[in-house]
Amino acid sequence: MSQPRLPLLIEPDQLPAQLDPAVYRLVDLRKAEEYQTGHIAGAVAVEPLEITAPAPVPGILPAQERLEQLFGRLGHHADLHYIVYDDEGGGWAGRFIWLLDSIGHIHYSYLNGGLKAWNAENRPLATGQEAVEPTQPQIRLNHDHTVELSTLVQEQGSSDRVIWDARSPEEYRGEKVLAARAGHIPGAINFEWTAGMDPQHGLRLRADLADKLAKLGITPDKEVVTHCQTHHRSGFTYLAAKILGYPRVKAYAGSWSEWGNHPDTPIES
Repeated sequence: MSQPRLPLLIEPDQLPAQLDPAVYRLVDLRKAEEYQTGHIAGAVAVEPLEITAPAPVPGILPAQERLEQLFGRLGHHADLHYIVYDDEGGGWAGRFIWLLDSIGHIHYSYLNGGLKAWNAENRPLATGQEAVEPTQPQIRLNHDHTVELSTLVQEQGSSDRVIWDARSPEEYRGEKVLAARAGHIPGAINFEWTAGMDPQHGLRLRADLADKLAKLGITPDKEVVTHCQTHHRSGFTYLAAKILGYPRVKAYAGSWSEWGNHPDTPIES
């Protein structure tokens, strides 16, 4: 590495003006048509569908072959530093960071507020397609950042774990039904993902997020497991907990699309 590492959370003015493609990979996590209308110069497009799995449980990791194809297209190598952003406050960007954790890659940053914060400061955008020299990485999966349904069922009520439900209050209470069964995992704490963003500051993480979570009992002394419907919204909450320095953050990637469609999982509403 010829350039210093960036911190996990960076502001728009901390983004290097010239990104050495051998060192950095800027990734835009939006749909192709949105990317084409304007993106940060040097950003490579990765569509949300590229980082999800097929139905019925899209939240889980894509197949290893798909991951190798994706990261090969991105020119992945062990020392590459990813800088990721989206235009929704961090859902897709956070899910991509979970993918990086899941392949054992530790060099990455999130652009605080993503494109919302970038545009709010009237920073320039580029058009056209960015491409990089591909590689042929051999991915080794690391499952330490994910919790399976069976573990949550077997270890219900663990005093060392808190489940952060990032869905809407209506989904949590069972009033909005997006699966065969409605409600929430017993004991889970609901804090909707967008409540962790500051709409007055380009959807950056809100400054008092740690205090908000602490009052709810989502604290850094616990293993924090976060989920939503498809581990998209909880991409943000996974990322936010890591930014806050929580040492044990995991995703229940199956999320409610798995739990709520299982015939025997315990449910509260």
